[in-house]
Amino acid sequence: MPAIPASKSTLIVDLVISADEYLKHYKGSVTQVSAFSQDGRRVRFPTAILQPFVTREGIRGSFAIHFDAEHKFVNIVKVG
Repeated sequence: MPAIPASKSTLIVDLVISADEYLKHYKGSVTQVSAFSQDGRRVRFPTAILQPFVTREGIRGSFAIHFDAEHKFVNIVKVG
């Protein structure tokens, strides 16, 4: 899959989180996800924003995380 260009207000992250690993997030023992965006920036965000994307296998795919001008979370969209 080709990289999707990212702007200052959007970061694209590729995530693979197993169901067992996500269970730690769901139970609250882990509350943040830390990942690198496709352009190499580190991003940390609350686990809760991934809840709509959880399957029996966990979470897998590429996600566009959108931020406003003050760098506050706006939304997340699965892009691949």
